[in-house]
Amino acid sequence: MKKKKITVGQVINYILLLVLAFVCLYPFLNVIAYSLSGYNAVLSGKVTFYPIDFTLGAYQQILGKTQIWNSMRTTVLVTLLGTGLSLILTIFASYALSRSDLPGRKFLTGMILFTMYFGGGMIPTFLVVKGVGLYDTLGALFIPQAVNVFNFIVMRTFFRNLPESLEEAARIDGASYMQVLVKIVLPLSLPIIATIGLFYAVGYWNTYFDALIYIQDPDKYTLQLRLRSLLFGEELNNSGVNLEGLGTQVMTQSLKMATVAVSTIPILIVYPWLQKYFVKGVMVGSVKG
Repeated sequence: MKKKKITVGQVINYILLLVLAFVCLYPFLNVIAYSLSGYNAVLSGKVTFYPIDFTLGAYQQILGKTQIWNSMRTTVLVTLLGTGLSLILTIFASYALSRSDLPGRKFLTGMILFTMYFGGGMIPTFLVVKGVGLYDTLGALFIPQAVNVFNFIVMRTFFRNLPESLEEAARIDGASYMQVLVKIVLPLSLPIIATIGLFYAVGYWNTYFDALIYIQDPDKYTLQLRLRSLLFGEELNNSGVNLEGLGTQVMTQSLKMATVAVSTIPILIVYPWLQKYFVKGVMVGSVKG
């Protein structure tokens, strides 16, 4: 059996990909290394992408605070509720507007696309959120932005590419549009649903600016907003974290990096479970406009 020869071009590609992968991973590795390094190593600037004087002190102090767990619970709740609502609305809108026999389909699609390029602005949106009673509630973090137009376009394109013969056969057998959607379309659409769901979940998990504008109660802070408070030092001095003592305690920089890691790792765990759907969903959903 002949061995496959590796060309010079392939070697260059591998090297470039390795360099690119390292450039992408280095910031995250640096954060992890700082969060796991001892005080003297961090103070001397020796930490790069691996821990020095390994210690879990920063994580013990961060995870021992109820504020972090409250923010984690809030973020998980917003992510689950927001992703569920967004998927439901996007699926129904995309399926309805993918049907060529829907009256006014082009007009309705145009109205939705219009919002992708033109918006009311931050102040009118804030007044609407406050006027309907969503201010300082978790609903303000996912209801106003429940449908993303880009995700709607990708999913609508996917539905339009499904074989019409399947739906026609179901309709001849007496199935309603809802039955066709639930029993035929959705089982065939798992790749695009997983992909769009991942887009929504990451967006809600990382929500920061909306929480900064609409949330006033510290008990309702999301994880990202709590992280901001810690990074700017607004809570380090008032959260009961002991920053005294060079030998046994952890310095402020390590605490900040540990908080960044705690807020990032959970959403990274989701990616491997959805990876097999991700590329397929995006590619199939973007074949046609």
